[in-house]
Amino acid sequence: QVQLVESGGGLVQAGGSLRLSCAASGSIFTINVMDWYRQAPGKQRDLVASITSAGKTNYLDSVKGRYTISRDNAKNTVYLQMDNLKPEDTAVYYCSYQTRAGATWGQGTQVTVSS
Repeated sequence: QVQLVESGGGLVQAGGSLRLSCAASGSIFTINVMDWYRQAPGKQRDLVASITSAGKTNYLDSVKGRYTISRDNAKNTVYLQMDNLKPEDTAVYYCSYQTRAGATWGQGTQVTVSS
């Protein structure tokens, strides 16, 4: 089973940018869909962005035009570029993928946006 480790979170002012990375312990070449989720305190975990092996992307409406998901299969890494960040983007961000055995999650990385 391929394990995931997120990094790149931190504290940033509103309007700033961060790039999150999700490093996989093995090849992601055969993993069709890679996802980024986020969970704010007291709220449900929401799907923020997805990318297929063909490069097709989908985004949560509230992040469209501000976030960009990408993947580098050669580096076994998925990225989430976040621009024009808002205080409501504050959350723990998780990388994930699904198999028939279920979902695999990273440990998460905290993103805090100050106003």
